[in-house]
Amino acid sequence: MEPEILNIEQIMQDRARAVETSIRTVSLDELRVLVTFLFPIESHPWNQAFRTFLDESAGDTFFQAKADDQIHIVYCSTREKGIWYIPEKGVGILQPRGLKALKQIVANSP
Repeated sequence: MEPEILNIEQIMQDRARAVETSIRTVSLDELRVLVTFLFPIESHPWNQAFRTFLDESAGDTFFQAKADDQIHIVYCSTREKGIWYIPEKGVGILQPRGLKALKQIVANSP
């Protein structure tokens, strides 16, 4: 069996297109419900990390988007911070490359 060769640039372009078409503003209340859904056990480390991210940015505008490969994104443009998650599988902090792409997408969205 031959190893699969991944084209990271193409994957990132595909994700950016998916985010462009799905991005929307989302309320803080919606995100708080999302945290409860994603991390029903309060002691989960990401429960507190996600809530802290929301609390620190409580007066700011949040955006939510979904990439084709089931990756969801929550982004705060004011603070240029974000979190990605795959329901029931993984979660993490958006890295500089993803943040830069989101900044451009938000700036160009209607």
